[in-house]
Amino acid sequence: MGSIADFFIKGGAWMIPIGIVSFIVVAVAIERVIFLFFRYNINGSAFMAQIQKLVMANNIDRAIKLCNAAPNAALPRIVKAGLHRANKGETEIQNAVEEASLEVIPLLQKRVSSLNTLASLATLLGLLGTVFGLIEAFKVVANAPPDQRANLLSDAIAIAMHTTAFGLLVAIPSLFLHMMLSGIMKKIIDEIDMYSVKLENLLITRGKGGAG
Repeated sequence: MGSIADFFIKGGAWMIPIGIVSFIVVAVAIERVIFLFFRYNINGSAFMAQIQKLVMANNIDRAIKLCNAAPNAALPRIVKAGLHRANKGETEIQNAVEEASLEVIPLLQKRVSSLNTLASLATLLGLLGTVFGLIEAFKVVANAPPDQRANLLSDAIAIAMHTTAFGLLVAIPSLFLHMMLSGIMKKIIDEIDMYSVKLENLLITRGKGGAG
């Protein structure tokens, strides 16, 4: 098996744009993994169980402090917004939660869909390299001197095959990363949707019960 350098050289100039796409994929994937897995994510059920206990005990300040303990996580940011309006009316609580959700959810969705686009771009660039490699192969067959034809034809076919392979080598991991990150993003958003409604109901019930 040839070296990595040989692989790129045989692919010709079309390997460069595919290589650029691969660097963008790596950068986006690393950034999204850090944020979605380690900054925005939290154990929603355990967190909300603690919040519920504190709210039922009428200890809103401690519940807010619990949210402050995970300032970057998505769910605590939304819960905190609702808790700040805990002693207000039903409409104000709902508006606070909705406003916080509109701020946080786009941060979760940011750049995840670009991995799918980059996968398609890498595939198309690989196919374009293949087309140009085959065009060059036809030119060789038609015009090259017989004594050079074999080598030139081999080079042209190498361009076609290497660009296709490299495009797929970039596209397949990109699609896998998109699937993985979309999954964790959906999990966080589903928790936000579910627990924000539970928080609203909890605070509204608390207010009607005169706990404030």
